Amino acid sequence: MITEKLKEKAAVIKRDLVAVYYAYRHPRVGWLPKIFIFLALAYALSPIDLIPDFIPVIGFLDDILIVPVLIYISLLFIPEDVMTGCRAKADSEPVAFGRNWFAAAAIILLWCLMAYLLFYYAGHIMSINPI
Repeated sequence: MITEKLKEKAAVIKRDLVAVYYAYRHPRVGWLPKIFIFLALAYALSPIDLIPDFIPVIGFLDDILIVPVLIYISLLFIPEDVMTGCRAKADSEPVAFGRNWFAAAAIILLWCLMAYLLFYYAGHIMSINPI
């Protein structure tokens, strides 16, 4: 019973991902929702996750949270009539997405920046307060 509900939610998210792709290309959608749509599509299609999947529980938690939240935020700013048309188009013309290597490069750069900042500030703190 729970698995059926999860499968339904996953199907809705997958359809909405395609629908927001069509909404991204719609002329009545503003720049703010387009930013969230771009982030959702880039993260969903990236071959590299922000948190790697081999880390138990947390690795899948980012996939379960980040993409739906970004889709939800973008849906808040898209006019309902535009979204209805985009959902109908998503049902009739599904898109086969490929891998997004640009997003993968951005995530790699983000990891490198976070590692740099971690080591920089850890080194700075250690030099101020040696153990």
